[in-house]
Amino acid sequence: MKVILPVAGKGTRLRPHTHTKAKSLVHVAGKTVLEHIIGRLAHLQVEEFIFITDEHGGQIAEQMKKSFPQLTCRYVVQKERLGPAHAVLLAAPYLVPGDDLLIVFNDTIFVADLSCIPELARECDGLIYSHHVEDYQRFGVNVVKDGIIVDMVEKPETPISRLAQVGLYYLRDGVRFMNYIQASVDAGDTVKGEYYLPAVFMRMIHDGLTFCAPEIDAWLDCGKPETLLETNRYLLNGRHHCHGQAVNSVLIAPVHIAAGAIVRNSILGPNVSIAAGSVISESIIRDSIINLDSEVTGMLLNASILGDSVRISSTSRKMNIGDHSIIEMEG
Repeated sequence: MKVILPVAGKGTRLRPHTHTKAKSLVHVAGKTVLEHIIGRLAHLQVEEFIFITDEHGGQIAEQMKKSFPQLTCRYVVQKERLGPAHAVLLAAPYLVPGDDLLIVFNDTIFVADLSCIPELARECDGLIYSHHVEDYQRFGVNVVKDGIIVDMVEKPETPISRLAQVGLYYLRDGVRFMNYIQASVDAGDTVKGEYYLPAVFMRMIHDGLTFCAPEIDAWLDCGKPETLLETNRYLLNGRHHCHGQAVNSVLIAPVHIAAGAIVRNSILGPNVSIAAGSVISESIIRDSIINLDSEVTGMLLNASILGDSVRISSTSRKMNIGDHSIIEMEG
């Protein structure tokens, strides 16, 4: 099996945290989003991980070398932003006949048992993983009949289906799939100038290929601040780790304090993640994520996300704030 991970998105909904790094390198529950995703794939028999990157590709490679040095990785730069199907197509030269393929988009962390793939795909040509949602109008959904996908509808107005596509796909024949993407590109199957995978899958379905829509156990969105905090709460549930130092402090579970982080005279929790190198002093923090090498002094923080190397204190309010930042001061 080969795994394709398109990680070239700009992550505009997560600004300012993605101004200087890839969105998959934002921390949540003690790890980067990328580490959470790869950790769910590393047990599979993967021959090669193919990352489709942008100018932040070096950061991705550095993180992979640090966290998963045993894995074989390839990095391909998407120079033109022509959509997710175009991004996947860039991996075509690195597939050979007989390769099966797993495609994982990096906006979400999934909870699913992927060891079941061979059994689930035994009677079909591929799997388009799905999740039952109530707000079906926000998503592309799979329409299923007798266990097989018969149609895909983007943001339906009526509840024709509540099975949202989650950005996780398995193809038994990777080379054939790439040929179908190329046919879609050659035909100009674009939406607002970009190529998307549903058009490719519908071509395949019309030609008689079959796809199933197995449901994942949880779909954890990391694409915008409010959902990143929701994901942090979900992943911390039942996990309470203090690998750093907590001096004269109260920790209300669950809390994750990374090795190299220091907490002094503070109250943390619930649902707080502190990354390595950060120092928290005389503060009360709950439901928040503090990224690498930041310092927080004398603050009351709730539902907050601090990026790398942030300095914030309750002394006189002198600020140096970057583009697209959101600052809310209450009380």
